[in-house]
Amino acid sequence: MFASENDGCADRIDGIKSTLRVVPDFPKPGIMFLDITTLLLDPKAFKDTIDLFVERYKQKNISVVAGIEARGFMFGPAIALAIGAKFVPLRKPKKLPGEVISEKYVLEYGTDCLQMHVGAVEPGERALVVDDLVATGGTLCAAMNLLGTFLL
Repeated sequence: MFASENDGCADRIDGIKSTLRVVPDFPKPGIMFLDITTLLLDPKAFKDTIDLFVERYKQKNISVVAGIEARGFMFGPAIALAIGAKFVPLRKPKKLPGEVISEKYVLEYGTDCLQMHVGAVEPGERALVVDDLVATGGTLCAAMNLLGTFLL
């Protein structure tokens, strides 16, 4: 997925997968929650995770790494620094001071909203969105809509 199997990529991915924990019925019955906090407890798996993203995106002219609250904040800043991009937090309502734009979205267990500072991204910039997983795709679509408001 990220590189050829000859460079140890598959081994690193297997190591990362082995640190993840599935929590059934969280935050509500029927949800199988993929917990990444166990990955963060393993420095090698955490570093391998960041390194794989950096290897994939360092030559892609990314100027913005947008991290979705809250798990995107755990990986996004490190990736942004390593590839020479700025980090833009996409936050839940009323967490960012100043002028923001908002985008509502549907979750598998309700609705929510993301906000971003006006002026955080400029037309022509190229963005990478970082979150922990894609479930329904609602959060990712909201992030893309927020970024697309300014990037187009």
